[in-house]
Amino acid sequence: MVWPWNRNLYMRHANKNRKFSRVKKQREALLRSLAVSLVQRGRIKTTEAKAKELRPYIEKLVTKGKNDSLASRRNLISSLGEEIVVNKLIKDISTKHKDRPGGYTRIVKLSPRQKDGSKMALIEFV
Repeated sequence: MVWPWNRNLYMRHANKNRKFSRVKKQREALLRSLAVSLVQRGRIKTTEAKAKELRPYIEKLVTKGKNDSLASRRNLISSLGEEIVVNKLIKDISTKHKDRPGGYTRIVKLSPRQKDGSKMALIEFV
């Protein structure tokens, strides 16, 4: 008999985000650290799933950085955690993409990782 309260029986409609086998705070910290590394370096090499999850996160931050107001600066500081990174995001990256309506990042697929065969990708600013 199938019990109705068994969660494994229900479909995952409208749950599009990846969990990465982490709890919510760990996922948020992972995305934050990936975003900080991407802003600092300009491009990072990571797994394909993490790159695909990072893309909408960082693009929303770049869009917020286009409007250089005190409120948007404080929102970015609360999202990224480091004021130096926020300054670089606003001064360099957002001003460079001022005319673009979106699509600030590019994901390039790489060969699988030698150790475990996971799909790798390079995410960079356009």
